[in-house]
Amino acid sequence: MSKNISVNQVVESKPEVVSRKYIVPFVLITSLFALWGFANDITNPMVAAFQTVMEISTAKAALIQFAFYGGYATMAIPAALFVQKYSYKKGILVGLTLYATGALLFIPAAQFELFGFFLVSLYILTFGLAFLETTANPYILSMGDKQTATRRLNLAQSFNPVGSLLGMFVASKFILVSLQSDIRNESGELIFSGLSTAEKAVIRTNDLATIRDPYVILGFVVIIIMIIIAFSKMPSISKSDNSIHPYESFKRLIKNAEYRGGVIAQVFYVAAQIMCWTFIIQYADNLGIPKAEAQNYNILAMVIFLLSRFISTYLMKYMNSRLLLMLFAIGGMITILGVIFIQGMGGLYSLIATSAFMSLMFPTIYGIALENVNEDKILGAAGLVMAIVGGALMPPLQGSIIDLGTVASLPAVNFSFILPFISFVVISFYGYRSIKSSS
Repeated sequence: MSKNISVNQVVESKPEVVSRKYIVPFVLITSLFALWGFANDITNPMVAAFQTVMEISTAKAALIQFAFYGGYATMAIPAALFVQKYSYKKGILVGLTLYATGALLFIPAAQFELFGFFLVSLYILTFGLAFLETTANPYILSMGDKQTATRRLNLAQSFNPVGSLLGMFVASKFILVSLQSDIRNESGELIFSGLSTAEKAVIRTNDLATIRDPYVILGFVVIIIMIIIAFSKMPSISKSDNSIHPYESFKRLIKNAEYRGGVIAQVFYVAAQIMCWTFIIQYADNLGIPKAEAQNYNILAMVIFLLSRFISTYLMKYMNSRLLLMLFAIGGMITILGVIFIQGMGGLYSLIATSAFMSLMFPTIYGIALENVNEDKILGAAGLVMAIVGGALMPPLQGSIIDLGTVASLPAVNFSFILPFISFVVISFYGYRSIKSSS
């Protein structure tokens, strides 16, 4: 007896974003995205905190970001080669070890009260973050079908701002609000600058301990997560996916225009993100808003960023990710123009709104750049993590502009956001070029 199969009975199977067999490892690795988000965004407000308590310029305080994001540039390639020789899991464990070490070094840094010691601690901490990002991003991409790789990475990256929000909350409610050096008189001037040397020393010791404690707690949390992952079964990858011949890979990657452009776009994106989130406090301070209150605006920006990340991930079901990247970059250009030219709360609101347009950029640039690198995925991922050095290079430059006071009849803090504007121009061009190359 023959059987007739109706066309309607044939169901075209669509690849899942995360298949059932990868759920547990996907959740564990996704938790790392929140973990480095916390480190990023508890550290951003520390530029303003150290500027006051250590009585240094904005440009020098911005060396916090130079040390933090410089660690990525230093360790990304070594991390990729380590993962090649051993495994994703071992790379993650090394990253967590370095992360915890850097966080716990805040204990002697606060004891000796040396700004340089804090910079070294953050530099080592971000050695760990470089290992984690170099490992976790391509690991997530490999956990399923290639067609859903960019959506999968956007989903995992959606939990990065969850950690960022927690970091901002801790900075606002437990650090900035407790800084005795940030107390102002009725006219809004800092009292700290007029105190005696002995009085300043007492306050400085208190404030550096306040800054230290959350990092120490974070170090112990990282150790606990490291133990959980160490005893968890994680999927291995095939030999073909894990083979790197650095020189040959580098030659192939440098010839790949989409990858090469992705690295450049990522440098400018990370620079824009760090500048917008670091100097929101200085922008608000220029409007007479205290640091702790200003950090609340940063939290609002991150909430918008988080919601927009989930919305943009959903939109990718219906719109080309390259087109979305270009449109969001243009949106960022428009809001930054408001930041520069609108003096007052309107400019601050424009700065907050910029986070909505930044939301999809990092994982989307990452996914597009790695889409066709094939066997060079791990070294390619390292190059994109090295691109985070943009967050080390541009914030000190923006800090130097802010220190000028006034530029072209505008408050220097307003004018300084010309740097994020330029960054969004570069990203929009990359989005446009990637649309053309894929058509």
